[in-house]
Amino acid sequence: MPLLSSKVILEKAQKEGYGVGAFNFNNLEFLQAIIEAAKELKAPVILQVSEGGIKYMGLSFLEGIAREVLPEVDVPLALHLDHGSSFDVIVSAIRVGFTSVMIDASKKPFDENVRITREVVKVAHAVGVSVEAELGKIMGTEEHISVAESEAVFTDPDEAVRFVELTEVDSLAVAIGTAHGIYKGEPKLDFDRLSDIRKKVEVPLVLHGASGLPLEDVRKAISLGICKINIDTDLRVAFREKLEEVLIAKRGEIDPRKFLGPAKEAVRSVVMEKIKAFGSERRAW
Repeated sequence: MPLLSSKVILEKAQKEGYGVGAFNFNNLEFLQAIIEAAKELKAPVILQVSEGGIKYMGLSFLEGIAREVLPEVDVPLALHLDHGSSFDVIVSAIRVGFTSVMIDASKKPFDENVRITREVVKVAHAVGVSVEAELGKIMGTEEHISVAESEAVFTDPDEAVRFVELTEVDSLAVAIGTAHGIYKGEPKLDFDRLSDIRKKVEVPLVLHGASGLPLEDVRKAISLGICKINIDTDLRVAFREKLEEVLIAKRGEIDPRKFLGPAKEAVRSVVMEKIKAFGSERRAW
């Protein structure tokens, strides 16, 4: 199956009332784990790569999987740039085969965010690539982007309407109380705000910082209009914990398959748990 734009995947999810997992990967083991889980559960997924991930893996590797590996997978997949910070980075991702990009100008003033996002939308839509943008600021750190708690600003529903109309983005990441990275306290989501945004905005909504959230909160967010759920930290934690466990138990082991394999399986288990919780199991077409 050819790679799809996230717009195609998310519009179907929005229409049918389920959520799609958007899982970040930084190496081969994570990529394999996500794909294996999606195939086993017959679920659409969005594969995400951050700018840090691109730097680590290299564009040539990503171009290879985009053109040769992923189209052979028999479930709906999109390859998405997560938190693109500049026009140049986004163009580079599109050139190597990404079918979806995020421009994150959320730290800019509203008018500047609109201007930058519109430029990206114009170029991306010309080649069939979908665009996600962010309005409001989500706490925590995501690669090169850091937002302190005192700077976090929730998405204003009326501003969201104007932003979507002015930019013509395909999906919108909203700030309703989530955070990137590991939560330091109990997260409290503003579900009333999310409900208001959903009533006023037609495009699919995105929940960043979903790692560490209680699954019941994620399910409620999906019921109120969230279509794309970003998961990164939970995968990293599972990988690290299993890898550490195996390395301690087998101190003399030098075959990387013997310790990376179990770590990959731990990631796969987390992805499967999320897919089931989001309601996207057996939603492949």
